[in-house]
Amino acid sequence: MKKIAVLTSGGDAPGMNACIRAVVRTALYYNIDVYGVERGWAGLIDGNLTRMETRSVSGLIHKGGTFLKTARCPEFVELEGQRRAAETLAAYGIEGVVAIGGDGTFRGAVDLSNNFGVKVVGVPGTIDNDLAYTDYTLGFDSAVNTVLWAMNNLRDTMTSHDRVSLLEVMGRRCGDIALYAGVAGGAEYVLVPEVPYDLDEIASSIRKSRMRGKTSNMIILAEGAGNREEICAAIRDKTGIDPKVTVLGHIQRGGSPTMSDRILAGKFGVKAVEVLREEKDSCAVGIRNNKIVTVPFPDVFSAEKRFDKSLYETSKILGL
Repeated sequence: MKKIAVLTSGGDAPGMNACIRAVVRTALYYNIDVYGVERGWAGLIDGNLTRMETRSVSGLIHKGGTFLKTARCPEFVELEGQRRAAETLAAYGIEGVVAIGGDGTFRGAVDLSNNFGVKVVGVPGTIDNDLAYTDYTLGFDSAVNTVLWAMNNLRDTMTSHDRVSLLEVMGRRCGDIALYAGVAGGAEYVLVPEVPYDLDEIASSIRKSRMRGKTSNMIILAEGAGNREEICAAIRDKTGIDPKVTVLGHIQRGGSPTMSDRILAGKFGVKAVEVLREEKDSCAVGIRNNKIVTVPFPDVFSAEKRFDKSLYETSKILGL
């Protein structure tokens, strides 16, 4: 393979720049020309490609977001959009693509591969850690550490004022950010979409903690686990305590990637280029049991997400 392209699509995640850097420098190491595509699949349709050199990715490893930009692309769902993207690749003589993103990005990769024979390797870049085929996704560790920073700051002020804090984090269908941050940050209550919870039980626990002298509590809520206003209203009605709400929102997506995400980005990027260089079938790279693996796209989508019930039980024990 003589020419490849790299793009980022969907939601941004810390570590994407580090991964682009790894893809570019690995390709150049193997004497493969590499092009950066601006704004994901949309850029591929519109022909927004730039040939990359080693200096093109200098000074990026520590930066969050993606310098190639990212965008949603409804046109790519349609066959005509995919055709235009394939024509762009053909015009540049590009034979393979590294696509960094989440579930939607991977589905676009499969369509381009199946319908037009383009070799595509997917790199799991999403803070939610919601791709079941891999133990961890790029950006997850950084997002959790951002939540920990917020928890540390909130803990200071909540303790000073004897208050209950409810911190809402991202995670509509996957509660991993809330779970991992909750355990690492010492949250008393972790609410995730995977496990039902009892507000009566939580309110009773808060009352009991006050009776034994613990005057501040932290609840961490994955956004898909319930309505924050309804939860606060229930606690207020049952305890007389008015929880203070903080919504982190998109602050979780930004910031400098952690050491773990920078290392993972490097490993993912190198492996993705090596797969294309060996001209293997389209697939996704991931990490399992601390080893970088390749997984066929059908297995990526059929994998069932395994919620860490043991860690959840640990959060309940440590939150007492």
